[in-house]
Amino acid sequence: MDGRAPLSARLPARDDLPVLPIDPGQARRAAELAGRHGMTRDQAVDLADPVIARVERVAAERDRPAVADAARTLSYAGLADEARRLATLLERSGAGPGTVVGVGGERNAAVVAAFLAIELVGALYVPADATWPSARVRDVLAQAGAPILLVVDEGDAAPALLEGAAEAGCRIVRARDAAGCDPWRGPARLETLDRPRYVLFTSGSTGRPKGAVVEHQGMINHLFAKIVDLGLTGADAVAQTAPLGFDISVWQMLCPLLVGGRVEVVGDEVGHDPVAFARTVDERGITVVELVPTMVRHLLDDLRENRAGGGGGATLDGLRWMIATGEELPAELARRWLEAMPGARLLNAYGPTECSDDVTHHTVTAGDLDLLRLPIGTPIVNSRLYVLRRDDGGGAGGNAWAACDIGETGELFVGGVCVGRGYLGDAERTRDAFYQDPFEDGPTGRLYRTGDAVRLLPPGAGGDARPVLQYLGRVDRQVKISGVRMELGEIEAVLQRHPSVGAAAVVVHEYPGR
Repeated sequence: MDGRAPLSARLPARDDLPVLPIDPGQARRAAELAGRHGMTRDQAVDLADPVIARVERVAAERDRPAVADAARTLSYAGLADEARRLATLLERSGAGPGTVVGVGGERNAAVVAAFLAIELVGALYVPADATWPSARVRDVLAQAGAPILLVVDEGDAAPALLEGAAEAGCRIVRARDAAGCDPWRGPARLETLDRPRYVLFTSGSTGRPKGAVVEHQGMINHLFAKIVDLGLTGADAVAQTAPLGFDISVWQMLCPLLVGGRVEVVGDEVGHDPVAFARTVDERGITVVELVPTMVRHLLDDLRENRAGGGGGATLDGLRWMIATGEELPAELARRWLEAMPGARLLNAYGPTECSDDVTHHTVTAGDLDLLRLPIGTPIVNSRLYVLRRDDGGGAGGNAWAACDIGETGELFVGGVCVGRGYLGDAERTRDAFYQDPFEDGPTGRLYRTGDAVRLLPPGAGGDARPVLQYLGRVDRQVKISGVRMELGEIEAVLQRHPSVGAAAVVVHEYPGR
């Protein structure tokens, strides 16, 4: 489909999705089991307010620091002003409702202002990471149909970023030019809660990335899920560590703003150095950190060396939460964290980009450590989780699904307000992963098939008195390496594009000690 076609023509409607092949009796049983075992969680959340409206209310009540990077700190009033000037710049550049706006450059405070500016004009945010090669930048921006790339770097942008944007036919707009613009007037353009808010590109098995579209209601619901489950307040400071192309970057840079807290942008140079990162956490008063387990391991190694050497280094004493995500959290690593950092709780989080980021949370306790694989927990607010298995005797040519009870292994399906719209401009792959929801007539009417094998553990199996989900692995060839989700088939497809390569096979090897 043409990337420059109107947005409405590139987004699948609910009625375009296939019907899940499940017998009505099995559908009723799946819904009943989900309710009985706590795999549905309804909670009132105000989804209507845009983030910028909440930012401006905090600024009016009591202005305070909102977002900081290594170079500067913006108060809530300063952040709102910068966002409104950027909105004027974007509107002058042709951005409006339904326009896809690329944002690229090094992670900094201007990225947060850019997201809010895009929200103001009713456009969609799509990040282009500064570390990507030009071909990846080109493919993402062209497939997204972005006519504009907003560059947030104060100095020169990465040549690959500019080259890829030029090849995609994007107009380059510099965020620094917004200083000369008048602030944009009026409220954010949010006509409906299902308005698409951002597009993030994940790996695709054909060699072509998939643009997962997340709606406003799913995004806001996920932000409030983090607030509720982490108990976030205005006293919290969240480390923004994730690359822009990674889904967790969205909550890291927006969630603290809903409660009057602080976003602390930690650059890659510090974020990839455990010693420097720990020091930064202490110096900036960061209370919430989210890392892949590999980085958690390095952080613990350096803390142990520091303590063995008599101290004098970082302590992380002000940390309230460590969130592990992006790859499976080993029980052995969780044990080390609980022993070394009893004052900082450990959250195991799980979720796909297609469902507005995390859909489960689990606070790890000592009772979980005897399990071979740690639980991924229970659903976040307004999410519904169903464990289904292939039912060879259920008709539909052996392609039907049946409900799983406690202890049975099945595939995880997600419903509720968190489910995204599908893949931008890709109806075929949308139909491969999204269905009309047969279990409830919910706010999206969509059901997402994760491709992950899970099972429900009985109450008391770990540290929880209620049933919890346990992740068992992928049912296809998708893997995660250092927290980055990728399809082995995509790598094979890209390798086979080279004229000197006749065939390619990609496998993953795990090396002891790595």
